[in-house]
Amino acid sequence: MIDLYYAPTPNGWKITIMLEECSIPYKVIPVNLGKGDQFKPEFLAISPNNRMPVIVDHEGPDGEEISVFESGAILLYLGEKTGKFLPTQAADRIKVLEWLFWQIGGLGPMAGQVSHFVNYAPNFPGDHSYSEKRYKNEYDRLLGVMNNILTEREYLAGDYSIADMASFPWVTAYKRYEVDLNKFKEVRRWFDALKNRPAVRKGMDVGKDARNFGQKPTKESLKMMFQQDSNSIAKAAEEKKEE
Repeated sequence: MIDLYYAPTPNGWKITIMLEECSIPYKVIPVNLGKGDQFKPEFLAISPNNRMPVIVDHEGPDGEEISVFESGAILLYLGEKTGKFLPTQAADRIKVLEWLFWQIGGLGPMAGQVSHFVNYAPNFPGDHSYSEKRYKNEYDRLLGVMNNILTEREYLAGDYSIADMASFPWVTAYKRYEVDLNKFKEVRRWFDALKNRPAVRKGMDVGKDARNFGQKPTKESLKMMFQQDSNSIAKAAEEKKEE
């Protein structure tokens, strides 16, 4: 059994999709980001970066319990654990890792910034139009990169893999980001193929009642998500020591 510390966001969906694809039993432990669950001492103990998702595998290597934080590391761990969606042949494995890290270093952060400036920045003073345009342009460029490689392959690394699972959640928001996905013919094909996979649908549905898309964020949630600094980490670490 795996405990999944989770909120229904793209990084969380990566992991629920993989768990569903591999038919691994798991228990969801909700992390309320708007209320600051990520800064609680008990969460710091398994997530030094105060971010979800995190898994705790009660049957880890050599039968010992292990916790893993960071979505990319979790996908790699689960791929190694199950022998699924992560090739063992060196050249094929490198292709998967290339596109997994491309998502982690590019598609995810840029899409996340689009989301911030579209959905949250209007709650703060100032003109955010340049920032919004800059990140929308980069998101558009990255979809173009995807489209080019998908003209050569059915999936990002050839066969369906953790690279596709990592990227899919960051494409699902294209409408909210005001992107015409039909502009990217091969991405549209790939996207439709993934959204019709039963495990992907199940993974994306986990925690759907807790989603707050379209709802105005509270002052408390904005503070917890976007106005924390190293003092927040230090406070959580100090509280952890006192337990």
